[in-house]
Amino acid sequence: MSDQPDAFYLPAGDDVYEPTIATESPWDSSAQHGGPPTALLAHVIDATVGPEMRLARISVDFLGPIPRRPARIEVTTLRPGRQVRLTEAHLVVDGKTAVTARAWHIATGPTPPAETERVPPPPIPQKPDEWHSLLGMNDWGYGQAIEWRFIRGGHGPSGFAEVWTRVRIPLIAGQKMTGLARTLIVADAANGLSATLPIQEWLSIPPTMTTTLLRHPDGEWVHLACRTHLADDGLGVTHATVSDPDGRIGDVNQPLLIRER
Repeated sequence: MSDQPDAFYLPAGDDVYEPTIATESPWDSSAQHGGPPTALLAHVIDATVGPEMRLARISVDFLGPIPRRPARIEVTTLRPGRQVRLTEAHLVVDGKTAVTARAWHIATGPTPPAETERVPPPPIPQKPDEWHSLLGMNDWGYGQAIEWRFIRGGHGPSGFAEVWTRVRIPLIAGQKMTGLARTLIVADAANGLSATLPIQEWLSIPPTMTTTLLRHPDGEWVHLACRTHLADDGLGVTHATVSDPDGRIGDVNQPLLIRER
């Protein structure tokens, strides 16, 4: 890939971050895809919590299109504690909250005396795919900032997709990429990956998303196995199982608004 920006966000001081073209939504070049803001909010929240705790669940609410303009992050601790902690963060653009997030951290401890079976996903395909090209779409920043390697799906509406992903650039310029950020940058793509209807003709909008994490991924690759179901009254739901090469690391759930364009 050429002409990639340095990161999804550039630090602009005083808890302000400037989004780059890598955050670009496929539907509106002036808006952000939901994945990078989710990862940014989680990153800032995580920095307020000590290393003895790990983020176990984050719920984000998208209060409308997310402008691709500088944003300030505001963080508030709602429930302090040594064993569990609840934190809220707001992504504020032009004085208006665009995204809210609530994250639960849980204290780590000794290994429990029980084994958890890890079933690894299928191997990573050797050949990358250009997701935007497979969908018949023009180039768009978020799609190009991630490497996609499909096992199933990706070529049209099927209601199911299985894909390996690798984020190509850091979340924040000058900062090391984390497994948490890698996971959340791609998590919000689940409904688009597993769309049941042609996305050029139908909207599939998740106003909120919840990601629950068993652990953070090892290495650069994150696997999504996504499925979307539709009701007969214009609603839907997407579920994704998230894995790394060793096995399951978490789950994503998205309720959907389904409307013809």
